[in-house]
Amino acid sequence: MLFTSADIISWINGLFWPLTRIAAMLAIAPIFGARMVPVRIRLILALLLTAVVMPMLPAMPPIDPLSAAGLLVLAQQFLIGLAIGFSIQLVFATLIVAGQTAAMGMGLGFASMVDPQNGIQVPVVGQYYVVIATLLFLAMNGHLALIQVLVDSFQTLPIGVEALSRQDLREVAWWGGRMFAGAVMVALPAVAAILLANLAFGVVSRAAPQLNIFGVGFPVVMTLGFVALFFIVPTLLPHLDRLLQEALGSVSHFGQGGR
Repeated sequence: MLFTSADIISWINGLFWPLTRIAAMLAIAPIFGARMVPVRIRLILALLLTAVVMPMLPAMPPIDPLSAAGLLVLAQQFLIGLAIGFSIQLVFATLIVAGQTAAMGMGLGFASMVDPQNGIQVPVVGQYYVVIATLLFLAMNGHLALIQVLVDSFQTLPIGVEALSRQDLREVAWWGGRMFAGAVMVALPAVAAILLANLAFGVVSRAAPQLNIFGVGFPVVMTLGFVALFFIVPTLLPHLDRLLQEALGSVSHFGQGGR
């Protein structure tokens, strides 16, 4: 059997470029990109997904992988994978911001613990939201939907010299701004309840100045915050489902001119 240089380049491109996009997505996506997941496991998973996806991919462009054009394609595949994973990661960042907002109002801003997803210190309320969101994400088959969107991206954004457009990058930036609006919607019930409690204590302090408002108000506000968080938990599912659908929809529009 004789193999030409064009055949060898085609085989290398058919494996290496899809692997770059898939590995970049897994490196930053929720759950897959968590610090607790070993790099070796992510690499094995990327290789398995690449092997499954390769027969369904369109024909690769005949570009030398070591040329300037080949390195440009490699960088574009890396950027596409990062954009997909980052867009879904923002859903979990939304809940972290919501937990931080609620924790600051409750007086728990100083109580922090390590987030196993990102390996950073976050308030315990934010970590509580992240744990619930992770379980809901798996229960909703969000990981399978993420892989499906990644596979579909090879059709909407085929491997080639052209990749993400300005509109696609603008879409990622728009979704980053949407994260703060979603965080406010999640934390709004707890923040509103704490605000009303603080207003009530302000009125009490004016009526009875001798009352130690800090000694009385702090435990009451904290208890009220925990009660509000207890009633907020059932509403996390529709919020998470809506945010996840928006993120997946935003990613699925890559290569189609934006929203």
